[in-house]
Amino acid sequence: MLKGTNNTFVNHILPWLVPAIFIGIWQVLGQVGFISQNFLPTPLSVVEGAIRLGESGELFDYIFVSTGRALLGFLIGGIIGFVFGLINGTFFIFEKLFDTSIQMIRTIPHLALIPLVIIWYGIGEEAKIFLVALGVAFPIYLNTFHGIKNVDKGLLEMGKVYRLKPFQLFTNIMLPGALPSILVGVRYALGIMWMSLIVAETIGSDSGIGYMATSAREFVQMDIVILSIVLYALLGKLSDFLATLLERRWLQWHPNFFKNKKQSKQKLKGEHRSVGSRN
Repeated sequence: MLKGTNNTFVNHILPWLVPAIFIGIWQVLGQVGFISQNFLPTPLSVVEGAIRLGESGELFDYIFVSTGRALLGFLIGGIIGFVFGLINGTFFIFEKLFDTSIQMIRTIPHLALIPLVIIWYGIGEEAKIFLVALGVAFPIYLNTFHGIKNVDKGLLEMGKVYRLKPFQLFTNIMLPGALPSILVGVRYALGIMWMSLIVAETIGSDSGIGYMATSAREFVQMDIVILSIVLYALLGKLSDFLATLLERRWLQWHPNFFKNKKQSKQKLKGEHRSVGSRN
C-alpha cells in the first residue's frame, strides 16, 4: 500500500511540486506588495481574468481558434517532414538529391521569414499555418531520417533471409526500429509548433490567444496578458502529455518505454529465487 502511494506521489504529484511552490511564492509576494500589480498580477488576479473571459465565452473561442491553427500546421508540416525523412533515409539517391537542400533551408530561422511570409500571404490564416508547418517539418524530418538510418542492419538482413518483401521489411522492421526517434521528433516539433504560433498570432491576428494578448496589451490588462502566456504553457504541456501517451502505446515492445519494466524485472527475480530454492 505504501509502495503504491509512493509511486502515485512520484508520478503524479512530484512533477507539479515546483510549479505549485512558484505560484505560491508569486501570490504571497504580490499580496504583500513586493511585486506591483501593474508589473506582475497575482495568480488569483489571472484566474479572475480567466473566469471573466470564460463567462463571456471569448476564452474558449480563442483557445479553439489557436488550437485549430496549431494542429493544421502540425499536420501539414509533420506529413512533409515525415515523407522526406522516410524517402531520404530509405533511398540513397533521394538522400543525395534532397538532403543538402533541406539542410540549407533548415539553417534559416523560420521566424526570420516573417516579412517575406507577410508579403506572400498577408496576415491571414495562410501565413500563420505556413510558419507553424515550416517550423514543425524539420524536427520530424531529422528524427525520421536519423531513425531510418540507424535501424539495426542485422535485423534487415534477417528479414531478407526470411524472404520478407520490401513492404514487409518496412512495416515489420524499419518503421518500428525508427519509431522511437520519430516520436522524439514529434515531441520536439510540438514545442516548436506553439512557439511559432505565438509569434505568428502576435504579429497580426483578429482571433486566437495571440490576439487576446495583443488586445490586452493595448488596454494594459496585465492579467489577460499573463493568462495568454499561461494558456500557451498549458497547451504545450497537454501536447507533450499526449505525445508521451503515444510513446507508451506504440513502444510497449521497447524496454526503455515499457511501463511495467520494473515490475517485470521484479517478477523475473522472484522466479529465479524460487527456482534456486527448489534446486
